Amino acid sequence: MMRLSWRSPLWPVVPRRHRSLAPASALDFIPPSGPVASQALEQLQRFVRRAKRLFVITGAGLSTESGIPDYRSEGVGLYARTERRPVQHAEFLHSARARQRYWARNYVGWPRFSSRLPNSAHLTLRSWEAVGKVHWLVTQNVDALHSKAGQQRLTELHGCAHRVVCLGCGSLVCPGDTAGPLHSDEPWVGGGGGGGGPGPGWGRLPLRRAVSRETVHLVMQRLAESDRVLVAGSSLQVYSGYRFLLAASEGRIPVAIVNIGPTRADHLSSLRVSGRCGEVLTAIGPL
Repeated sequence: MMRLSWRSPLWPVVPRRHRSLAPASALDFIPPSGPVASQALEQLQRFVRRAKRLFVITGAGLSTESGIPDYRSEGVGLYARTERRPVQHAEFLHSARARQRYWARNYVGWPRFSSRLPNSAHLTLRSWEAVGKVHWLVTQNVDALHSKAGQQRLTELHGCAHRVVCLGCGSLVCPGDTAGPLHSDEPWVGGGGGGGGPGPGWGRLPLRRAVSRETVHLVMQRLAESDRVLVAGSSLQVYSGYRFLLAASEGRIPVAIVNIGPTRADHLSSLRVSGRCGEVLTAIGPL
C-alpha cells in the first residue's frame, strides 16, 4: 500500500507574464480590516530597512489574497465555513478509511487549489530577498506560492501539497499527475481500482504532522543568524511556528507582526500592524 508524505522541493517560478493577483472573489476569504495608519506603515518601513538579515515567518493570512482561505478567521475561515478539520497524523497512518477520506477530499479540490498564483505580498518578499534583505523565510503554508514567486531561501515548515512522496518506496509525484491508485489493490472511494482517482493507500500527510528535528534545527540556525523577525499573516496559534518567536524573544531579536486580528505572540513584538499583508508589504515598497 502506498502512503504519501509531503515534500517541499523548489517549485518552478511562475513566468512574469503569467503572474497576476487573485480575482475579486478571493476577497471573500479575507477578514475585514480597517485602513492602516500611515504612522504604522512608516514604523514598519524603518523596521525592515534597518534589518540586515531579516527572518520572515508567514502563515495562511498571506495567501488569502490569492483566494486560499485560512483556518481560523471569524466568518471567513475554513472552520467557520465548513465542518472540516485536519486529519491527524496518527489517524492518517493507522486508518485506511481516514486516508481514503483525506485523499478523496483533496483530489476533488486539487484543480482549484493548485491553480492559485502568488499575490503582491509573495512577490514583495521575493523582491526583498533578491536585494539581500531577507536572510531566510519560513512558511507554515503548503500552497507552494512562495516557490511559485521564486523565493529561494525558504523552508516550508509543513511541507508542500504540490509534491507527495510514498512512505514505502520513496516515489515522488504531483497529485495532479495521478490518474489511478499505485501500489494499492484497494478501490478508490469513487469506484473500482482503475476508476479515475487515487486509491485509499494514497494521501498526503496532514497539516498537523510533527515538524522534524532536522528542520527545526535548520530554522533555529537561520534565526540565530538573523537580526530582525517579521511575521506576516499568521496568528501563531500552532506551536510549530510560535516556537521561533519564543526563541527570538530569548535571543533579544526585535519582532514586528503584520496580521489581521490578534496573534499568540503580540506580547513578544515591538511593532504590531493590523492589515492585509499585500497592502502593507507593498506599501513599504522595494528596498
